[in-house]
Amino acid sequence: MKVTTVLSGLSGLVAVPARLVALPARLTGLSLTFLKATALEAAILAGHLLLYPSGIAEERRATPALPPGGATPLPRGAEPPVVLLHGFIDNRSVFLLLRRNLAQHGRHQVDSLNYSPLTCDIRTAAELLGRHIEQICERTGSDRVDIVGHSLGGLIARYYVQRLGGDLRVRTLVTLGTPHAGTRVVPLADAHPIVRQMRPGSAVLAELARPAPGCRTRFVSFWSDQDRVMDPLENACIDHPDLTAQNVRVTGIGHLALPVHPAVAQGIRQALDAAEAKPEPATGALRAV
Repeated sequence: MKVTTVLSGLSGLVAVPARLVALPARLTGLSLTFLKATALEAAILAGHLLLYPSGIAEERRATPALPPGGATPLPRGAEPPVVLLHGFIDNRSVFLLLRRNLAQHGRHQVDSLNYSPLTCDIRTAAELLGRHIEQICERTGSDRVDIVGHSLGGLIARYYVQRLGGDLRVRTLVTLGTPHAGTRVVPLADAHPIVRQMRPGSAVLAELARPAPGCRTRFVSFWSDQDRVMDPLENACIDHPDLTAQNVRVTGIGHLALPVHPAVAQGIRQALDAAEAKPEPATGALRAV
């Protein structure tokens, strides 16, 4: 089942330079939105390059391990841990602001997984994710987790859920700019095997298109109309008859902004909080700039 949602009433972060006001009248609407989104992407990229070294090492686990066989289940009604999974050639530092946002709103059990940039197969990364989630459940006493995956990270998590039985462990999977139906951007990147797996018609995507009856996981996919990593843009939506999926269109920001923008963070929190509720379509647009 696919539900397409657009949210409204959120303001952005980027001020329009005064010189842009004097540009010709034809440079309005989509053109101005593109310039603002590009400026924000450049600023985020610069900041992320500075933070990248801090995310190379595996994060320290703040929660002590429970005694063998003595794991106490979380209290009824407690929120499950949140697992953050980064995108291609990235690391956990991309989620710095999202982690802070989640913690400020009561989500204190947040865990990040770094998979190697040398990883060449989505299936292998999904198996690693599965082992990581089992460790989290053993450590916290929770029997399920929520996942937020950016770009390739969302595809890895989806493979784990659909093809490796991960729907037993994953309550909600939120994806941000994930090429669910593949992307044709940057053909030269096909030299990397994992990029080839993200192309439309790949064997991995064909596996994800297969029937998935009884899948227990709820999917929420955020996709942006200014995402230059997605070609075509709508391929970041989930369209599968056996999946409970909600597609949320974000307007005015690019690919790198999805895991850091406060408007999207708010949408992610709402998606996690509504995990047990049936998604209802809204009106308007999640307008980030």
